[in-house]
Amino acid sequence: MHALPLAEQHCEHRSGAPLSLTDMQLLLTQVPGWAIDASAPGGVLQQTFDFTNFHQTMAFVNAVAWIAHSQDHHPEISVSYQHCTLRWSTHSVGGLSLNDFICAARVDALSR
Repeated sequence: MHALPLAEQHCEHRSGAPLSLTDMQLLLTQVPGWAIDASAPGGVLQQTFDFTNFHQTMAFVNAVAWIAHSQDHHPEISVSYQHCTLRWSTHSVGGLSLNDFICAARVDALSR
């Protein structure tokens, strides 16, 4: 793993196997509030964000879209009036990769 904090790393094209459970658990400690949905093959990194109104929700979604575009790594996004759920996984590895945790950390940096 890299020495740089996750939010300062950049996504790279990844292939091969998904992260090991040990690596997932280690990286999960660096993105508080996120959880791994192990029911999906290879796992999915997810979190639901709550807002006070639709405008704030959509501003958040647009900021996430900018991160996803700049990193060329795109989440599954579910949006409702005051909520947004993000689900990251890496199709080329069939589960979770370092890219998913980098993007989660970048999303977390939005609130700082």
